[in-house]
Amino acid sequence: MPLTIIVGAQWGDEGKGRVTDLFAAQADVAVRYSGGDNAGHTVTVGAERYKLHLVPSGILCPGAVCVLGSGMVINPEALLREMDGLAARGVDVSPARLKISRAAHLILPCHTALDAAAERARGQGAIGTTLRGIGPAYTDKAARGGLRAEALADPEAGAEQVAALVAEKNRSLTQLYGAEPLDPQAVARQFVEHARRLAPYLADVSLYVYERLQAGARVLAEGAQGTLLDLDHGSYPFVTSSSTTAGGAFAGLGVGPQWTARVVGVAKAFQTRVGSGPMPTELHDEVAQHLRGTGANPWDEYGTTTGRPRRCGWLDGVLLRYAARVNGLTEIVLTKLDILGGLEPLRICTGYLLDGERLAEAPLGAEALARCTPIYEELSGWTGDLQDVRRSADLPEAAQVYVRRVVAIAGVPVAWVSVGPERDQMITIDEESSHD
Repeated sequence: MPLTIIVGAQWGDEGKGRVTDLFAAQADVAVRYSGGDNAGHTVTVGAERYKLHLVPSGILCPGAVCVLGSGMVINPEALLREMDGLAARGVDVSPARLKISRAAHLILPCHTALDAAAERARGQGAIGTTLRGIGPAYTDKAARGGLRAEALADPEAGAEQVAALVAEKNRSLTQLYGAEPLDPQAVARQFVEHARRLAPYLADVSLYVYERLQAGARVLAEGAQGTLLDLDHGSYPFVTSSSTTAGGAFAGLGVGPQWTARVVGVAKAFQTRVGSGPMPTELHDEVAQHLRGTGANPWDEYGTTTGRPRRCGWLDGVLLRYAARVNGLTEIVLTKLDILGGLEPLRICTGYLLDGERLAEAPLGAEALARCTPIYEELSGWTGDLQDVRRSADLPEAAQVYVRRVVAIAGVPVAWVSVGPERDQMITIDEESSHD
């Protein structure tokens, strides 16, 4: 069973990129299975820092073939810009190393224009999207009116489809939102340029991944965003437009679950969120500022994609337990444990109060979640910098206790913790030390 799935166990931004980079060192194939360039995965390699939005994080491991899966929505311009940036830094992004599913859907300028117009129209009810055209592209996919990546194979014929789609979307832009229309022919000409470069990368991803699995290859499936942003299982409507849970991997790869060996959930040692929506443990005090940082360091809590400061708060154990359940997590990677240093006491949310009733599980729906008051368990903090620690036994006792409490609350082993942004700052947690 050589398939490993990596998912975000919170509202995204958990550090999946650097975890994927860790696993990709032993992988033969690394696949992004959902989302678009609204994702922002950051990998630090020595003095080099890479921000990836569409290309799988495994691209930084020379032995891995990287695949953009069928569940993705891909902006050709953004993809080429990212590929060119990687190539300029010496990373191989040739068709031998990078493949694009013919069944993935394309994001066009009309989708990004509609995204911005719709968000403006929502006013105070804005969802807080990244304005990358993700929602409109997935809407077209569900309505069977979208454009798939297979259109890149024939640039001229695809350009006709693009011009027709832009003309159709112009009616919504002008009549529904009062926005300026786009030039269909200009967009079509741009598409031809992109298609000529990307056509060699097209592949039958389902067949490719299946044949590699049958041959015994190790396949790593990299998710985008997080469980709590899943279209079906997240805090709807404050969610993304794709399946971000482990179940989405099978649709995005085009293979069945029988290949699965592990489902690894990535979670921060605290809670963050970007954009609107309920967040029961959100803080607005000096603790929140401590968790967020000042923005002076690149790993502070500011969005990789948006640059927006993230909302911060204590770890929500109720939602982590929920993420473990809906994904079938086999293990957890707990990132940014070092950031908790210097806080006294530490708190973990272990339940909610809703209308006077004590809840151990999260209620359904964003409205009910927004009315929940967290019930906290207090733990002792620690002082000192963890960034030089490399063995779990050398972590402060209070940090070890914190990890053990996460294990007990989530019901899933913590296999690794990170104590900094570098590749070598990931610590393996001994199994015996992760239990009380």
